[in-house]
Amino acid sequence: MNLQSDDFELFDVPRRFVQDRAALDARWKALQREAHPDRFAGQAGAAQRVAMQWSVRINEAYQRLKDPLRRASYLCELHGASIRAEDNTAMPPAFLMQQMEWRESLEDAAGDAALQALAAEVRAARSAALSRVERLLDELADYPAAAQEVRALMFIERFAQDVEARRDALGQ
Repeated sequence: MNLQSDDFELFDVPRRFVQDRAALDARWKALQREAHPDRFAGQAGAAQRVAMQWSVRINEAYQRLKDPLRRASYLCELHGASIRAEDNTAMPPAFLMQQMEWRESLEDAAGDAALQALAAEVRAARSAALSRVERLLDELADYPAAAQEVRALMFIERFAQDVEARRDALGQ
């Protein structure tokens, strides 16, 4: 194992968006068994520190690889297409209109039925965005376009959280 390896190399999986979750889980467990700090409890402090670094590195990689949004963002970054979510919020006008409509629908939603319908619409939009990300990354290798789609997906994810928060607030 090499601390400088990217997450895909570390987990010995292809550098692709589509991943087998069961394979990621199994590889994470194997890597954790190999590098777990408890295995080095009887050794010198340096060996324990290295084991701790490895354990942290393995967990960080696993968190990135198992989450589709984080994995997509990471792939874009690896290929030189920075997401720049903090300072690049430019989106196509149609997407911005959709966001405004959703926000209005969320404000107007008075009951569970309206919130469920909105949540279903957002889940469908998320699924469609993930499909576009998959195609852009794995089929077309269009990392700049994928980065823009990832930014849109970040908006969708945040809005989905807002819908859930509203459902919780209404006791739904």
